[in-house]
Amino acid sequence: MKLRDLHNQAKEVSALSLFKGEMGTATAIQLKENGLLKEHITKTPALLLCITGHVIYEDETAKRIELHAGDYVNIVPNVKHWLVAPALAQLVLLK
Repeated sequence: MKLRDLHNQAKEVSALSLFKGEMGTATAIQLKENGLLKEHITKTPALLLCITGHVIYEDETAKRIELHAGDYVNIVPNVKHWLVAPALAQLVLLK
């Protein structure tokens, strides 16, 4: 199966549950080129893994990290953050 096949190709941002287990979850996220995932927070630690494409993670502490295929960022709880995609990106969020 391909992550890109899970998403509605018309939506700027798409997030779908990929896996739910006893210890955590995995969410497949797709951002279209120039897509924006608006600012939000997580209440638990999370790891964002870029599978394909290019995305920029930014947060309220002025952290700015560019992610390409194979890159990841640890997301701290209760810190506002957002994503911008200069190119189509497929991501997996682990919580």
